[in-house]
Amino acid sequence: QVQLVESGGGLVQAGGSLRLSCIASGRSFGINAMGWYRQAPGKQRELVASITGAGRTNYADSVKGRFTISRDSAKNTVNLQMNSLKPEDTAVYYCNIQRFAMDYWGQGTQVTVSS
Repeated sequence: QVQLVESGGGLVQAGGSLRLSCIASGRSFGINAMGWYRQAPGKQRELVASITGAGRTNYADSVKGRFTISRDSAKNTVNLQMNSLKPEDTAVYYCNIQRFAMDYWGQGTQVTVSS
């Protein structure tokens, strides 16, 4: 099994920054892509950003230029630097990893952006 633990969520004013971190433990070898999803109240979970083992990144259009994803494969960590936050970024953010064609999820961390 793989366990994912997220940290770094919180309350911030519009225009501010937050950094989310996620560390994978347990059977964490063989991790392929790592990423962050979010789910706002009444909405479906959506991809925010992802990064492959080769370092290729993919971002939702709504966060391009504001968010940056990075990973440290040796430490099995993935980070999401979020700048210029907007109230519409308010959501629960979930860490996700793909390992041997299976998805693993963190418990989620709340990000709230006040206007």
